[in-house]
Amino acid sequence: MDHREIIEDGLLLRPWQEADADAVHRACQDRDIQRWTTVPRPYRREHARSFVTELSGRDWAEGTGAPFAVCDPTSGELLGSCGLISIDGNGTGEVGYWTAPWARGRNVMVRATRAVARWSFGALGLRRLIWQAEVGNHASRLVALRAGFRIDGRLRLAGPASAGGGPEGWIGTLLPGEVPEPGSTGPAGPGTLVARRAAVFGRPQPTLFATAGAGELRLRAMEEQDLDAVVLTCRDPETIRWTTVPDPYERVDAQGYQGFGQAAWARGDAACFVIADPDDRYVGSLDLRLSPADPLLADVGFMTAPAARGRGYLPAALLALSAWGFTTLGLARIEWKANVGNNASRRAAEKAGFGFEGIARGGVSHRGERVDAWVGALLAEDLA
Repeated sequence: MDHREIIEDGLLLRPWQEADADAVHRACQDRDIQRWTTVPRPYRREHARSFVTELSGRDWAEGTGAPFAVCDPTSGELLGSCGLISIDGNGTGEVGYWTAPWARGRNVMVRATRAVARWSFGALGLRRLIWQAEVGNHASRLVALRAGFRIDGRLRLAGPASAGGGPEGWIGTLLPGEVPEPGSTGPAGPGTLVARRAAVFGRPQPTLFATAGAGELRLRAMEEQDLDAVVLTCRDPETIRWTTVPDPYERVDAQGYQGFGQAAWARGDAACFVIADPDDRYVGSLDLRLSPADPLLADVGFMTAPAARGRGYLPAALLALSAWGFTTLGLARIEWKANVGNNASRRAAEKAGFGFEGIARGGVSHRGERVDAWVGALLAEDLA
């Protein structure tokens, strides 16, 4: 394969040169590049020299890849890496990229990925590009969306068999004719709901605050110290009666719930919070689950520790979480459902401002059967 240069949308993409080694070494000290890519850790100068003088050139020579250095066309400054990390014999290439930490916030990789895609479909005649990233890498996912990729789903990435395989990954595809024109923003452009949520879920889960009585509650991610209290709560007869927690409930189930919350946050599917009292003790759980069908809709689920019931903790926490969902995630409607007869859940929802809307016959599945459910909702304008 001949070496090529691409000049497009204010960027120069060219094959790697020996003089790039120092900048590559400096960029690859970045925590995010080391977290989300396969660069060696620790990343040494000899790794950078080998990449720019041997590995990248071999990919070009053998036609198995097309790695580009992404540069400022005026100053020559290295801005990142973008190219095809693999090319198969069936007309498919896989895109890979990273942005140097000093070049972030300038839309560099979106422009570079679009340029590589156009070059791949034109000069190389490829029929399809794929993109993959570990679930949780929202920055890479947002670049892919803005470059025109359609996110097709999730898959398990390759990894050591001793570790049960690799982490879960996102995968997307791009076909000829789907690459956005230079300068266009598209459905994932700055300020859109997709970009907004990528920024939220790409950071550690926040701590929210609510006031109940004279004390301040903290809504935070579940921690190891909470597990025993979760077990006790989920063994309580009222919790078993009205929720679908496993019965009997063991500590491994609490650990699984903690892992579910971490994975859901990484995917951007849900926000699972522990409600902690002023002494940072567990008093309940509260989940906000985003609808896969309607980006402006979510539903809530919650439970309260037996010793903490009747103190107003749950309505205060539910109101704080709902306000965060409307203002930060851009939701328009949050729904609540509970089995008919679960008066404690209904009181908490109504105290938080949820309006009762009726009964959904057979509305929920509960321990092997369909049961009627109360339905209510809170709208963004209800808190305006």
